[in-house]
Amino acid sequence: MVSSNTELAYNSKIEGEVIVSRADAVINWIRTNSMWPMPMGLACCAIELMGVGASRFDIARFGAEVMRFSPRQADCMIVAGTVTYKMASAVRRIYDQMAGPKWVIAMGACASSGGMYRSYATLQGVDRIVPVDVYVSGCPPRPEALLDALMKLQDKVKRERSAKNLLSA
Repeated sequence: MVSSNTELAYNSKIEGEVIVSRADAVINWIRTNSMWPMPMGLACCAIELMGVGASRFDIARFGAEVMRFSPRQADCMIVAGTVTYKMASAVRRIYDQMAGPKWVIAMGACASSGGMYRSYATLQGVDRIVPVDVYVSGCPPRPEALLDALMKLQDKVKRERSAKNLLSA
């Protein structure tokens, strides 16, 4: 008969300072809490994107305060604003230069669907040139909406199979 319930539980004297987890869970926890956005501020939504880095909204709470203007150092592109056909090739080139894994947030009505612009010069959604993970609605969307999109992206990253991708690379 066991005299104490503590013998059946985790014993730090026997186990030491060891934590057991799955590789997917650890890798995704690291990726989730250290996303480095590549801001693609193309129009008025860029002002709201700038606001999310200020102290009032503080994107640093989510580990995404390190805005990288070098695609090789970023893993989350935030396309904020109207994408014209003239800019589309530049957006695609920057996306291609980002190291994997990489994610995209389409911020605002213009980036998501072309917005109110139905013209020959406006791309009707950035998802025609890059794969989009999260869409943010609004014209322009509030900073809280971008933070919500970031939390949705973090939830998506938590569910990914990362160890399998590392082994096959």
